[in-house]
Amino acid sequence: MAVNPASDALKRFTVLDLTRVRAGPTCVRQLADWGANVIKIELPEAMDGGNALGGARHGPDFMNLHRNKRAMTLNLKNEKGVELLKRLVKTADVIVENYRPDVKQRLGIDYDALSKENSKLVYASISGFGQDGPYSKRPGFDQIAQGMGGVMSITGLPGQGPVRAGIPIADLCAGLFAAQGIMIALLEREDSGKGQWIDTSLLQAQLFMLDFQAARWLVDGDVPKQAGNNHPTSIPTGVFKTKDGYINLGVAGQVIWKRFCDLVNRQDLRDHPDYAEADARSKNRDALNQEIETFISQETSEYWVELLNKNGVPSGPIYNIDEAFEDPQVKHLEMAKTVSGHARGDMELVGQPIRMSRTPSSMTMPPPDYGEHTEEILKEMGLDAIEISKLRESNII
Repeated sequence: MAVNPASDALKRFTVLDLTRVRAGPTCVRQLADWGANVIKIELPEAMDGGNALGGARHGPDFMNLHRNKRAMTLNLKNEKGVELLKRLVKTADVIVENYRPDVKQRLGIDYDALSKENSKLVYASISGFGQDGPYSKRPGFDQIAQGMGGVMSITGLPGQGPVRAGIPIADLCAGLFAAQGIMIALLEREDSGKGQWIDTSLLQAQLFMLDFQAARWLVDGDVPKQAGNNHPTSIPTGVFKTKDGYINLGVAGQVIWKRFCDLVNRQDLRDHPDYAEADARSKNRDALNQEIETFISQETSEYWVELLNKNGVPSGPIYNIDEAFEDPQVKHLEMAKTVSGHARGDMELVGQPIRMSRTPSSMTMPPPDYGEHTEEILKEMGLDAIEISKLRESNII
């Protein structure tokens, strides 16, 4: 099959994808979904040992990560395989890898080696802890980064003990930051004409995502603690039980606090010295939450969400994931996109959260089967059928 770009936005760029598992594929998916010609490079199947890092090939996780890509096999442990990679690099714009830092040097595919083939190459590395430093050779794993990056200390109920986030936030954010770094490097290349090496790590991404919680420590020396469903600084913001379930309530700031109290006819709370000002509400949050729940629990979730939002008080239902995708606003935003697959036929995958007026993202190619486009890509490089056959016989592809 010919390249069928998912968007016109990045179709002029070719990306070589050497990544596995999640952080790296998340990065490359951002480029593929916006039209880059992505070539996913994997070991020949006989050498892969059935290692299902990243999940089964036709499972939902793998399929969601690897749409809009072509795939080829290439043995980079062999000199001839490295030679073929270098030929690909000569006409590529970007290469993305998430090996441990020492592995790429051992294979001879590090930035210094490959930039000699193409000085315009943007080389992106994602690791667990960075390319150098005391932990650089440690294997990276999302939950380890969540723990070391502080997020587990502020997630969960007070006194509960550390709790991981329900998604691999360190992996995902490292991938997104790497994609952003690639875009920055490609933009800079338009001025300098030169590529560069960019790197990020799960640990860096997790620390950055602490955001205002990190700033509380760095600026004021305040160490944030677990706050459960309560917002750490905006009160009352959190989860409240209704007659038939739970809702989120976001009463942020003095104006909305007064508006909320007037709407529910609780001026006594508005004017009470324990709750009238933000500092007082913070100090007395537990008692205030109990007061609010006494009347919230008398009506349904739908009642409160409708009433509060209609009157400018932020509120929303708390969905299971199936319910989230059935919400009319989510359907309107088309966050579930259909693609035709090989093994599973038509399926829905998670769409991009960015809308572009002229160059939208789409699902044009299903996640590739193992080495599906190997011969096609090699022929694009100028190899003939006899050369390709010899490569296959030698386990290079």
